[in-house]
Amino acid sequence: MTTAPPWDEWNHILKIDPDKELPEGVTYGDLCATGTDAIEVGGTMGITEENMEAVVEACAEHDVPLYQEPSSPDVVIDNRALEGYLIPTVFNAGSPFWITGAHKEWVRLDNGLDWDRTSTEAYIVMNPEADVATYTEADCNLSAEDVGAYAEVAERMFGQEIVYVEYSGMLGDEAVVEAAGDAVDDATLFYGGGIHDYESAHSMAQYADVIVVGDLAHDEGVEAVRETVKAASDA
Repeated sequence: MTTAPPWDEWNHILKIDPDKELPEGVTYGDLCATGTDAIEVGGTMGITEENMEAVVEACAEHDVPLYQEPSSPDVVIDNRALEGYLIPTVFNAGSPFWITGAHKEWVRLDNGLDWDRTSTEAYIVMNPEADVATYTEADCNLSAEDVGAYAEVAERMFGQEIVYVEYSGMLGDEAVVEAAGDAVDDATLFYGGGIHDYESAHSMAQYADVIVVGDLAHDEGVEAVRETVKAASDA
């Protein structure tokens, strides 16, 4: 009997960027205690093994599932505090490197890769101004129908367990997120981007299975994150 993946039961992920500071007086322990279902450590720019390790170690003492989302193979860390690795594969990337190329390099360079703890996220990147869009040369000029088709391809053709609609830096179009949600049956739909309060979290959580909150932790702190956790549970 196949065991359901843990994200089947999640509503909320807090993504912590090792290249960004926390607000004054806020600790990683405070963020872990917001009620989020999981902590994902990752970012696009300025990521190193050292700053990844520092954040993972700071969160490891707290009772919340901890995952690494590496932006490239050279920042992957081997830390037993991690529940696993969530690896983006950008379905609308302009370069195949960000679909399978980086992943091939990781396997080539690391024969000891822990497959039992490794899962992929089928990213659909939608904000052309975001670092991740620039980094991957993503085609963000997509309709809701396009995004729904990508989501269906990700699940049906490529067997992806996670489809991730990513608007990093801006609040997305609800119709786009709804289309992605309608297109998948068993895959878990993640949404990230621009969630800044209870209302924005609740609006996206109506269509996504899991909302991902990131910049808010670095910009506003604990109470703001806690409000989004509540919104995700209420939706």
